[in-house]
Amino acid sequence: MNIVEKVINYIDKANKPKPDKRFDFTIVGGPSYNQATSFQLAVMGAALYHSRMDSVTPVSNASLFVQGSLTGFYRVGLSGDHYGPADRYRIHYCADFAHFPLKFWGIGYETESQDANETKYTELRSAFWCDFQWRLAQNLYLGPSVNFHYAKATKVTRPELWNGQDLRVFDYGLGLGFIFSFDTRDISTNASSGINLNFKQYFYPGFLKNRYAFSSSELTFGLYRQAWKSGVIAMQLHGMATYGNTPWSMLPTVDESKGIRGYFEGRYRDKNEADVVVEIRQHIWKRFGAVVWGGAGTVFHHFSDIRLNTLLPSYGIGVRWEFKKKVNVRVDYGFGKRSSAISLGLYETF
Repeated sequence: MNIVEKVINYIDKANKPKPDKRFDFTIVGGPSYNQATSFQLAVMGAALYHSRMDSVTPVSNASLFVQGSLTGFYRVGLSGDHYGPADRYRIHYCADFAHFPLKFWGIGYETESQDANETKYTELRSAFWCDFQWRLAQNLYLGPSVNFHYAKATKVTRPELWNGQDLRVFDYGLGLGFIFSFDTRDISTNASSGINLNFKQYFYPGFLKNRYAFSSSELTFGLYRQAWKSGVIAMQLHGMATYGNTPWSMLPTVDESKGIRGYFEGRYRDKNEADVVVEIRQHIWKRFGAVVWGGAGTVFHHFSDIRLNTLLPSYGIGVRWEFKKKVNVRVDYGFGKRSSAISLGLYETF
């Protein structure tokens, strides 16, 4: 068997169930495209594993990604969901380290909606968050959460768009808080039934050496229904609010929930954000599927600022390929207000 046949055989078996294997890891790579970073090479790995081999403990998952391009972009990340024996506790985590050539339009919808404000800069970012949740009752979980965030903007040509904020966000990036969740989904990586309600609260106080004290509240509600034999309808409501002197790199963005697609990453940001998305997920043939979605989001400083003309529509189409069992590689082409974007990733967007 030559190298090409080995690769084809490796990929062909990647999504086959391996009930006798406690840890199942598969890796895949190739070219991809992102509006911010142009063409790039990406390597993604996904692992499914069991903390206990029984029928009541959900399958845990972890994903690793490495991306890079000739534009100076590179990114390394690790994320996952670990389920304890009999689902008595859960650990959700994400670590992300990146060097981005990005664009910035300012802070607040009125500034960001002006195409003439577009300016380039480079962002160095390190982020890590982790939730630990104990089961209080069936499908009900509560626990502590920690969030660390570092960001630095360089090669800035129009610093006035940052409204006088520090371009280096380090001393005020450590937050402590809690997460409450109610989760009846059949599987977290590609749900076809159930609901998922999450409320996350963070505090960034001065005694943790945060230069500016602030806090944030985030609410996410997801609903999943098997509409027909090979089709799923998924809906997500999401909102995030911040209080105090929130640094630019931690302001909620319209794509915070990953459901809103079709916009340049991080273009629209402000003290508060809200969005709603409905998506139809359809299996097409063998390991291939497709999605279509529609929704809208907005960013605002005060609730009274929300107007019909500040809503940012999002709609588009995507292709899905089952990389591992219930783990999809996704490619989405989204459209927004005078905007479009292609995105690639592992798992469903929500």
